[in-house]
Amino acid sequence: MKAICNVLDELVPQEKKYQEQITFVKDRPGHDMRYAIGASKIEKDLDWVPEETFETGLRKTVEWYLANKEWCQRVQDGSYQRERLGT
Repeated sequence: MKAICNVLDELVPQEKKYQEQITFVKDRPGHDMRYAIGASKIEKDLDWVPEETFETGLRKTVEWYLANKEWCQRVQDGSYQRERLGT
């Protein structure tokens, strides 16, 4: 969450930092407190390495959403019905 806020502070600065705008709510019962994934097994077994770091992938994701605000709005308002986008 903090990493997303830091990217937004850089790409779309506002008077008040994004992290300062976060409001925490009561957690739902049974909610996992932590999620984690590691690529060490696939790196070792298949000699595979990711092309993106967490940081570069996160930045590209935030940039995509910022560049596609109309699509995001359609998803939120329910008008997007999973039709194919692009060519």
